[in-house]
Amino acid sequence: MGKFVITKRVNGEFQFNLKAANGQAILASEGYTTKTACDNGIESVRKNAQEDGRFERKDSSNGKYYFNLKATNGQIIGNSEMYESVASRENGIESVKKNAPDAVVEDQTA
Repeated sequence: MGKFVITKRVNGEFQFNLKAANGQAILASEGYTTKTACDNGIESVRKNAQEDGRFERKDSSNGKYYFNLKATNGQIIGNSEMYESVASRENGIESVKKNAPDAVVEDQTA
């Protein structure tokens, strides 16, 4: 089972990573000024990860591939690592779809 891991950045902002069952980070959030906003971001990932149209598939200038997950308002709520191939990127998207809905939340800021 996947999990959302909440951490605090050096600048005091909260962020989360969605990790697959194997511990690999598959989605990273932006920085949030409050923990409540970070929690809301996690709920937005849970909701939006089930709709394929919310995944923005991108090619980077260095020939690698990544994706962004967007909310209904078009705001990016998470982005992926860089992948070597389109197939790997698609596997990453499928992993987010599979892991996000039931992922537990691990708060490492307490």
